[in-house]
Parts: sequence; C-alpha cells; structure tokens
Amino acid sequence: MGVALAIGCVFIALVAEGPGAESAVNRVSTIVIGLFFALLTVRFAAVRAEPDPKGLTVVNYVRRRRLAWAEIVAVRFGSGDPWVHLDLADGSVLAVMAVQRADGEHGMNEARRLVDLIAEHGEAADPDPGHRRDG
Repeated sequence: MGVALAIGCVFIALVAEGPGAESAVNRVSTIVIGLFFALLTVRFAAVRAEPDPKGLTVVNYVRRRRLAWAEIVAVRFGSGDPWVHLDLADGSVLAVMAVQRADGEHGMNEARRLVDLIAEHGEAADPDPGHRRDG
C-alpha cells in the first residue's frame, strides 16, 4: 500500500496539468507528501508483537522493545483501552499496539493468548510479597 501511494503521488506530480502544475515547488511537495504517507503506512504495517520461548518483541509505530518473559508482570486490556498494556517489573507500562480493541473478538483472543504465554513462561517475581495480584 505504501509503495502504491508513493508511486501514485510521483505519477501525479509528473503528469499533472493545469494552474500551478508547472511549479517545481508543487511537484516536489506532492512527491514529498506521498513519500511521507508511504513511510507512515509502512510503519503502521510493521506494528506487531512476536512471542518466542525467551520473551516478547513489541514493535510499535516508533519504537521496538525486546522483553524477557520475567519482565512482564501483568497484561491489561481495560474496556476503555484502545490496545493492550503490559505492566513491567521496573514499574513502567508498555503499550502493545498490535493487539487492539478495534479488532473485536480477534483482539480479545490475542490478549488472552498473551496472558497464557506469560503464565506459561513465568511472570516476574512480585516486588511486594505481601501484595496479592488479582488477575
């Protein structure tokens, strides 16, 4: 999709006719805008969460992060959340944009699968032994 968008904008910039079409600024800006949106499309398509026996790789729009299973304390997918959030052992929270509420039942199934994977591969030790987590 990103390639088609870039090619389409370059094509339009090169063959457009009419008022302002001969302007180099208009042609270059059309190409630059097309390339920008193509890059954005590629970044949206790259969003994913890849589990393996050692941990989870989360690729969001801008950032990629590798987590060991022991770093993940809990999975949250509240009714108002657009995507899954991971509570991490260091106290931070990481969004997993690959598992979205907009995906309906598929998104819910993927969130449950993530919970199962964390339970299977081991959660981080509770930093407060007197604290009880209700999952």
